[in-house]
Amino acid sequence: MKRTAKSKIPVIVIFAPTASGKTALTSELFSPGGSHFILNAEIISADSQSVYKYMDIGTAKAEKSLQEVLPHHLIDLVSPDQQFTVADFVSRADAACKEIWQKNKIPVVCGGTGFYIRNFLYGLPSTPESSLQVRSQLQQRLANEGKEVLYNELKLIDPESASKIHINDEYRICRALEVFYTTGKTRSSFLLQNKLREEYDFLFIILEPERELLFERIRKRVDLMFEAGLEEEVKNLIKMGYTKESPGMKAIGYAEFFKCNDIEEIKKMIKHNSCKYAKKQFTYVRDIGIGNKIQYNNPSQDLEKVINLIKDFSS
Repeated sequence: MKRTAKSKIPVIVIFAPTASGKTALTSELFSPGGSHFILNAEIISADSQSVYKYMDIGTAKAEKSLQEVLPHHLIDLVSPDQQFTVADFVSRADAACKEIWQKNKIPVVCGGTGFYIRNFLYGLPSTPESSLQVRSQLQQRLANEGKEVLYNELKLIDPESASKIHINDEYRICRALEVFYTTGKTRSSFLLQNKLREEYDFLFIILEPERELLFERIRKRVDLMFEAGLEEEVKNLIKMGYTKESPGMKAIGYAEFFKCNDIEEIKKMIKHNSCKYAKKQFTYVRDIGIGNKIQYNNPSQDLEKVINLIKDFSS
């Protein structure tokens, strides 16, 4: 790809729901040993759970062997008891893009957290500063009343924001309520940017597997996670002192272990919650409103569509 002193940084952004084959695709296209290697790149993970250390199986991180030949950024950044916000993601992703481009490689932002990708493409919306008093009150209510009460309250006050927040995401639930009780306005009423960020030249690709096919892949992947030692991984995290209140442990694949002692029941819950989350991923990315959508049901056939888009972009 040609570059000039004033050229924008070219960035390939790939969104796809969980278990749709993102890691296999990036390995094929961007690792030197990939059978369809197309250009030198490095991956910036847009996955809200891969930022957590020690959580490898349940977050389906790329294998270490792949990361050695195809560097991945924004993985294993913080411990499970730390909060990682969308602002943290955008800031870190920006720094990674500059670093990768300076090495004459193309940044590839790839993941399934639509909230991260949307804010990376358009920039963060302006929202009011935090109110420590209101935040403290909400945290106390969260402890006393539980997340379900606050989530249902948010659905009444700001259904648009609630539709984009998972019930386990207590931080974002409280933040949305905090905005309302501080300003009298819903968080969704604060204008999102509607113009792509000018410092980048984006190629935005959306992979859309057929839903029932995707759900079957999800169920199979959960079985494979348990075979790979997910139960042991969670036990080790608990031994390290992480609890159901730790931000990382609220993720699907981990939170379920605190609700039940029966492994088969836990497995069913993870499958159900993962499929439910995939539906939300489809909804969220549809709201972004742009992108090259590709039906991605058969990777051996559909990969060529992705390759053609990237060739056109990089020529």
